[in-house]
Amino acid sequence: MSATTAIDDRTRADVRAAAGVNDAMLAIGRILIAIIFVSSGIEKFMDLGATASAIGSKGLPYANVLAVLTATLEAGGGLLIIFGWQTRLAALALAIFCAVAAYYFHDFWNQPDGPQHTNNMIHFMKNVSIIGGLLMLCAAGAGRYSLDGPCIRVTDSTKLY
Repeated sequence: MSATTAIDDRTRADVRAAAGVNDAMLAIGRILIAIIFVSSGIEKFMDLGATASAIGSKGLPYANVLAVLTATLEAGGGLLIIFGWQTRLAALALAIFCAVAAYYFHDFWNQPDGPQHTNNMIHFMKNVSIIGGLLMLCAAGAGRYSLDGPCIRVTDSTKLY
């Protein structure tokens, strides 16, 4: 290893520390954002009939298949994020899912003013906020405390010399 590479590695570590990226906070953030997906996915698995009915009520095809896929994506994607394995891919998939769900299931713009309009607007904005958090997770990655992290698999670029 050359002296330049060692300096570059330390510089990258210093830049990361200066940016305020803390692996413990990334781990906590991953868990907190994923809990909503894991619990929602489990709920959907517990009553796939109701999930399929809700999907079918929006005129979407193959409601039974979509119900299983939705529950699997939510529960599985949430667990992947919690454990930090394929985190960026799982976060991106869940962000796209949240955008689709917000459009089809929280379409407040199609409802008259009233409690249902307000409730769906709040849920739409919640989904938009979750998308923001998931996209930040896509950018930041899982951090050191994850199955993909350098504390699990040490490569030449993550070794400290």
